[in-house]
This record gives sequence, structure tokens and C-alpha cells, in this order.
Amino acid sequence: MLSKGEAGEAVRLAKVKTGVTWAQLAEAVGRPLAWTTAALLGQHPMTKEEAATAAALLELGEDAALAFQLQPTRGALEAAVPVDPTIYRLYEVIQVYGPTIKELIHEQCGDGIMSAINFRLDVSRVPDPAGDRVVITLDGKYLQYQWE
Repeated sequence: MLSKGEAGEAVRLAKVKTGVTWAQLAEAVGRPLAWTTAALLGQHPMTKEEAATAAALLELGEDAALAFQLQPTRGALEAAVPVDPTIYRLYEVIQVYGPTIKELIHEQCGDGIMSAINFRLDVSRVPDPAGDRVVITLDGKYLQYQWE
């Protein structure tokens, strides 16, 4: 049996081997792109059907499909936790979705990073029937690694 962390690493290796994209995986399991990426990196549990579909597409075995179904211990970073409630929630977002954001940047843009220097940030409140929402936009210039 694989742990969720081991299964996540197996997914990353299988993506390279098979050429399957996060978008193709999301379409196959019928879930949003960011959610599917986070789930396969170990941050969300998948249903048996979702797990089987993803494992088959990635040519992984039943041990990976079982690991995809495990309840996760969310948070992928290891550091002291901030105490301010607003900052803590942002920290939690990065704990859960940081590896997903990294994978999606690399898949969609290439081997590089998002600049935090050439950067725009927007925060807005958007009305919603289920309760107003906070929208945070992180808009950083893409910087490709240059290996000279």
C-alpha cells in the first residue's frame, strides 16, 4: 500500500511517462482542474470511481487508486503556523494548494516561477447568494529558469 505522499510522487512520475496532463485527468474524473491536481498530489480524497479512472489513465496500479481514496492530512509545507486568522487562512491555502499551483505553472508555462517582484495583487469582495466571497488575484510575471 502506498501513502498519499508516495502516490502523489507516483502521479508526477506517471504524468511524465504517459504524457497525460492535469487537464486531461480533471476531465476524465469529472472534477475541476485545481481540485483534481490537489487530490492527486494528496490534498483531497477521491471517490473509488474517480481514483480508478485516474489510476487507469496514469497506468498506475490498485495501490495508487487506494491511496487516492485515503483521507489526507492536509498541508504540504513544514513550517511554523501564523497566528493571525487572516494570514493563517492564506497560509492554509498555500499549504493545501501550493504544490498544485506549482504543478500547474510548470505544466502551462514551462520550467519557471511566478515573480513576486514584478507582481500585481488584487483583493475584492464579490456578492454571492450563498454569502459574499473574497477574491484574491495573484498576478506575477512568469520567469523562465535560464540554464546557461
